[in-house]
Amino acid sequence: MEAGEARPRAHLAALVLARGGSKGIPLKNIKLLAGVPLVGWVLRAALDAGVFHSVWVSTDHDEIEKVAKQFGAQVHRRSPEVSQDSSTSLEAIREFLNHHQEVDIVGNIQATSPCLHPSDLIKVADLIQKEGFDSVFSVVRRHQFRWSEVKKGENKMTEPQNLNPAKRYRRQDWPGELYENGSFYFAKRHLIEKGYLQGGKMAYYEMRAEHSVDIDIDIDWPIAEQRVLSFGYFGKEPLKEVKLLVCSIDGCLTNGRIYVTEDQKEMVSYDYRDIVGINLLKKRGIEVRLISERDCSKTLPAMQLECVAEVNATDKLQVLEDWRKYIGLSWKEVAYLGNEESDVECLKKAGMSGVPADACAVAQKAAGYICKSSGGCGAVREFAEHIFLLLEKVNSARKQMEDVNSAGEDTGGK
Repeated sequence: MEAGEARPRAHLAALVLARGGSKGIPLKNIKLLAGVPLVGWVLRAALDAGVFHSVWVSTDHDEIEKVAKQFGAQVHRRSPEVSQDSSTSLEAIREFLNHHQEVDIVGNIQATSPCLHPSDLIKVADLIQKEGFDSVFSVVRRHQFRWSEVKKGENKMTEPQNLNPAKRYRRQDWPGELYENGSFYFAKRHLIEKGYLQGGKMAYYEMRAEHSVDIDIDIDWPIAEQRVLSFGYFGKEPLKEVKLLVCSIDGCLTNGRIYVTEDQKEMVSYDYRDIVGINLLKKRGIEVRLISERDCSKTLPAMQLECVAEVNATDKLQVLEDWRKYIGLSWKEVAYLGNEESDVECLKKAGMSGVPADACAVAQKAAGYICKSSGGCGAVREFAEHIFLLLEKVNSARKQMEDVNSAGEDTGGK
């Protein structure tokens, strides 16, 4: 290196370990959590942080590899030797480093921490790259009093571990204690090769309690979904209130099947739950419009939806664009539910996008939310509920901002 030449920056790689085996939930790492595969939440945060030279998923399973690539990560196929129930994270990380000599620092991010935000990863990268720490790990502050364990048959009393019972702290008077939360472990190569994830010049990074969610330890799946919808990271662009939902008729509102009677009349079936979902959206002030590539103008009136519909649509994106401009909305205010290749560009453009569980692969890849329900079997109602939950998140963020602004006015902006 010549004098005055900048030293090349160390290669920082994000690594998510996601093997196929799970004692609790089969293929847990790609199970849908609030419409997104579990591993997708941390991959989105890692990629949007912009501090990693590469983002990897280490897996032994084809389906996990497929999902990882859909989210933009590279895949390291781990060997059977480090894919056992007894295999440790350190063994899998060391194998990864053996195959990727270009990597200097590993940021091992746990797939089971879906409320991780890019801002946390950016700050940790600075600690290890700019401030010279060899390892950095995540912690959370807890206000829990600990007592010694008394095993059955032991002739002794429990003892306080971090409090004086005669002078118990009030919560607001006690700073609490720091606990590892398992969200991530960053370490330099030389430490990992010696068999350590924590060592050398160490630092912890304290995460906000609401972002410290561990699916394996803290909570079950339905509660986790509520936590993610409240505190998860949804992308670089701020969420906006949805004002228009456009729904593909065939394969979303219906199951895509067409029944033909003896007198050549077409019949389709739909789920009444989806009609309820559409009506609930309307009551919340969200306009619902329908779109189809075929001429279903004769069957639509029987559903009594009273929605604007476009049939024989050869260019769905153009129809969507025309509707958006006519109503005067930004793309962030548009939601789209589709299921076919012809819906892909609409799914990519819409601020909120979803597909039924049985949508084609390319549509699933383009969507932000994958329903648990299939087309014609409650997918519209489910997507409507998803919209309502995100609207609560938007309104909560708006209220927080109003409170901050109000506080600033009360103090004269000081």
